[in-house]
Amino acid sequence: MKGLTHLDETGRARMVDVSAKPTTRREAKARAVLTCQRETVDAVVAGRTPKGAVIATAELAGMMAAKRTAELIPLCHPLPLAKAEVTVRADCDLPGFRIAASVVTTGPTGVEMEALTAATVAGLTVYDMLKAIDRGMVMGEVRVDSKTGGTSGDWQRESGDE
Repeated sequence: MKGLTHLDETGRARMVDVSAKPTTRREAKARAVLTCQRETVDAVVAGRTPKGAVIATAELAGMMAAKRTAELIPLCHPLPLAKAEVTVRADCDLPGFRIAASVVTTGPTGVEMEALTAATVAGLTVYDMLKAIDRGMVMGEVRVDSKTGGTSGDWQRESGDE
């Protein structure tokens, strides 16, 4: 395992200096899953929820969150994002919602944290909008699925890493 680059020689937290790193296209994809009662999914699909358009609102919240990641994660670099896409899909078989996020930048560091933030905030938004009808929802399986670009190269989760 590589050394911890977010610590200085005395063990104090620091923001990594990326000024010497090449500017390249970088993309990361992440996902999250929110499980709930089947009736909750049915209410969203039928448009019978107390707070309105759950999926559209959660997708927008995820995109907004990706842009604000550096404000939430102390050692994250602020990055100009070229793309932030979030999809929330109702899955009656789960039952629940599958959330996918894809984030792209051209910069000196990756966007894995932005993709994770987007997926997580989208899930939290679904929870917030549905908690009046289902307080037992559980968010989990938050993870990076792939990243491209940078000196460390491309990485993709193995299909068996479920």
